[in-house]
Amino acid sequence: MRRVLLFMLALAAGPACDGASAVTPPPEAPPCDDECKDEIAVRAVRETVKLAFNLTFQGKPVGEYDLAAKCPQGGAVRVTGSATSNAIQGATEVRIVYQLEECAYLSKDEDADENYETKITGVFTQEGVMAVQPTSPTALIMASPSLKIEGSVYDPPSPYNVECPLQLGQTGNALSGKICGRNVETDL
Repeated sequence: MRRVLLFMLALAAGPACDGASAVTPPPEAPPCDDECKDEIAVRAVRETVKLAFNLTFQGKPVGEYDLAAKCPQGGAVRVTGSATSNAIQGATEVRIVYQLEECAYLSKDEDADENYETKITGVFTQEGVMAVQPTSPTALIMASPSLKIEGSVYDPPSPYNVECPLQLGQTGNALSGKICGRNVETDL
């Protein structure tokens, strides 16, 4: 009996004694309330129009444009307006209108609140300065009278579906404004 008991104790202590460590699961992400979901949704909107800008305007000479592109995850975007560059300040001044048609975008990240898979539909305007150097911070005003955002946000994914007005301002990496009349702010 004594041998059986010692054997069982040795088995129980075995993994700790031989230098192997037990695998601990990663901590669960805290719940994401409506405010959290709105923050992720405005990040998705900002990053989707940034992608649309890069797919259309990026690398073009300054001037007026009417450009279209397919969104990599599905859908399409038409981008009209102007962009002028100030090489000395490292900034691009923009007056752009995005017409998004189920423009899909996906972001996967280790941070639960930087995950989303969305489709965006509607007209979205953007005016101001986009910086490419730290000497000239980004300063943008963005708005839509009715933007449809559908899909999921967070990790684990949580459904997110709205169609409502959106007003945003970006200063540097800080993004704030209103979505569906609710205050929202996040860092990019």
